[in-house]
Amino acid sequence: MPERSWSKLWSAAEKARRKAHAPYSKFHVGAAIECDDGSIVSGCNVENASYGLTVCAERNAIGAMVLQGRTPRRVAIVVDHSRPVPPCGVCRQVLAEFADPEVPVRSRTLKGDVLETTVGELLPFAFSGDFLDEAEATRRDRSKRR
Repeated sequence: MPERSWSKLWSAAEKARRKAHAPYSKFHVGAAIECDDGSIVSGCNVENASYGLTVCAERNAIGAMVLQGRTPRRVAIVVDHSRPVPPCGVCRQVLAEFADPEVPVRSRTLKGDVLETTVGELLPFAFSGDFLDEAEATRRDRSKRR
């Protein structure tokens, strides 16, 4: 996909990054998701003094996407760091819940360095609802044999 087609997504992610609430880590992140209908939703990281309550930019963007009833087509992340930063493990799992493995994910620094990957490459062995369905089927099968 040509870089210029990512320009609106980069712009939305950078705009979100500037709104990040990161008083503790000073690590400001913005994310933007292009949805299946072409709309763009964004999110920023929101830290909390109780660190476990912090919500990443990617998950905030996914929440906005879910609220609109959309699915992701592409994901852009912007960070003020020396190198592109991929989503954390939690965000990778949440992305895997809503996105096909082929969905492109790009992370970019303010200088323009880019990491290009996909949801599937970020989390090749994602936990999914299929595992839960299989576990339930196994339980039912065991119950029938008793």
